[in-house]
Amino acid sequence: MKSRPKYLVIALAAFSLFFPFSSCSKKTEEQVILELVKELARHAEKKNTERIMPHLSEDYSDFEGRGREETRDMLDGYFLRYRGIVINVLGIRLKGISPRNASLCMDVAFSSGAAQVFRKFVKVSTQNYRLNVRLVRGEDQWLVQYAEWEYVPLQELLPESLLQLKKIFPEL
Repeated sequence: MKSRPKYLVIALAAFSLFFPFSSCSKKTEEQVILELVKELARHAEKKNTERIMPHLSEDYSDFEGRGREETRDMLDGYFLRYRGIVINVLGIRLKGISPRNASLCMDVAFSSGAAQVFRKFVKVSTQNYRLNVRLVRGEDQWLVQYAEWEYVPLQELLPESLLQLKKIFPEL
């Protein structure tokens, strides 16, 4: 009977080797939100409206009053007009987060055209936008509930955005 605690200790040690820091590996809500932003940018670069739409809440609207269906139409039209879309997410600031709601401000650099394939080899002009986004927690994921955006000149980018942009385009 003395060896039972010894086996328990060995079993716990083995368990911790196979499942190290399992409680520490859980993503924070901030990490989940940042991954959502990057995922949406990837879907936009691939012009995949169908992968974007599930991330909009049922009551989604934007600053011009577009709902889900109008946003779908806007995206489809946009994707038809522009070739070689590249979206660089620059700086992101979480303005607030609670169990059910979050808001963030971010800068993105947008560029498009056939030359975007060679963007690292040629001087590229980008259009920079500031997005303010409100998120709501759905059953199993964060959803975009509201979005507004505006063009932002280079000198008005968030400081962290400017640093990121200079990494992407050193000639700036």
